[in-house]
Amino acid sequence: MQHDPALLQSLAAKVGTPYWLYDARVLRKRIADIQFLSDTEGVQARFAMKACPATKVLQEMHAAGIWIDAVSGNEVLRALRAGHPAGRNPPAICLTADVFRDNALRVVLEHGILPNIGSPGQIADLSRAGYRGQISIRVNPGFGHGHVNACDTGGPSSKHGVWFEDLLATKQAADAAGLEVAMLHAHIGSGPQFQELHDNLTRLAAEFVAALKYFPQLSAVSLGGGIPHNYRDHGAQVPIEPLHELFTSCHRRLCTAARRELRLEIEPGRYYVAPCCTLVTRVTDVKQTRTNEKGSGATFAMVDAGFVDLVRPAMYGSYHAIHVVGRDADDPHIPREPIVVAGPLCESGDIFTRDERELLAPRMLPRPEAGDLLTLRDAGAYGYAMSSNYNSIGRAPQLWLEEDGTVEMISRRETIDDLLKAETSELLG
Repeated sequence: MQHDPALLQSLAAKVGTPYWLYDARVLRKRIADIQFLSDTEGVQARFAMKACPATKVLQEMHAAGIWIDAVSGNEVLRALRAGHPAGRNPPAICLTADVFRDNALRVVLEHGILPNIGSPGQIADLSRAGYRGQISIRVNPGFGHGHVNACDTGGPSSKHGVWFEDLLATKQAADAAGLEVAMLHAHIGSGPQFQELHDNLTRLAAEFVAALKYFPQLSAVSLGGGIPHNYRDHGAQVPIEPLHELFTSCHRRLCTAARRELRLEIEPGRYYVAPCCTLVTRVTDVKQTRTNEKGSGATFAMVDAGFVDLVRPAMYGSYHAIHVVGRDADDPHIPREPIVVAGPLCESGDIFTRDERELLAPRMLPRPEAGDLLTLRDAGAYGYAMSSNYNSIGRAPQLWLEEDGTVEMISRRETIDDLLKAETSELLG
């Protein structure tokens, strides 16, 4: 949604630019969508918190009864500090990992977290660490893809999960190590359109049904995330009603095949949070290049946000709707021209308007002026979560817009002291 220009200007005057603005109403609407999908007994929703690990967002998930899928030891600790419970009964926090890095194994052991392994060698890692108990196995089902080719989540080119033909051998290795396989998990990605998503989820459920005979102690099956968000057309989002019917039928089918009650899990990330956050940035200048033998000229709107803030366009060529604050985006009488929106970094790739081939893809926008605010919409998923301190730039503040119109700062702008506090001079030998 587009926010009141006066509100955006007022917040910019108070906290500077760029800044992130989360809309509680939008987030809660998306949470309600997923609660509808999981309102059948035996169906449990998780939040893939890597998409947006802000404590305020995690607290909203906890209040709604949504469990957590974490991918690092520190993500587990963040979830615990936000109020999500430890322990494996029930496994309200699951740690999905291809590699146990840093404190991951220690966190699993100390807090009783269910590990969801993505590589057979992790069984030996758990065993050496002294872990005994339940595990989940992430399966690469041989198909699936993300929103761009660089984000394959299943199939021969994906690093994620145990290849489906190696699942039984991995289960046998777990048995030998005294580990009980309590859940099977797969994630086919959030790239498909609805029919492909429906077909892939149906196919995935069938593969799990076929595998059940090898897992007599299985208590849960996770169909992963996979529910996409349409960044280009808010009026063409994935229909929720048919997905409710699909998950209900998948759950019934799995329980019938297992001849016992199984928990069916889903774990969206992007769908919950993508539309709830806007990146607000200020135009500092508008300049032009000229046409020569190397190509056509372009008009550049220079802004103070860059890929240190929102990296997806530079990394994937991903699309985010851009608006000039105070200009009616739906008014056909406002003249528009092709504008390239570029950031402050010393990098040629610091462009918000690129396509998937990494070429400039100017947007038809009202011509901005220095001092105007621009908004980049649908920045909640992998926005702040993937921001960085490249060029020694501090992360921008995160603001929370409550439904009653009040605004709270939930993280401040980072300073040079924040960037330097981990640096040390310590002799190691």
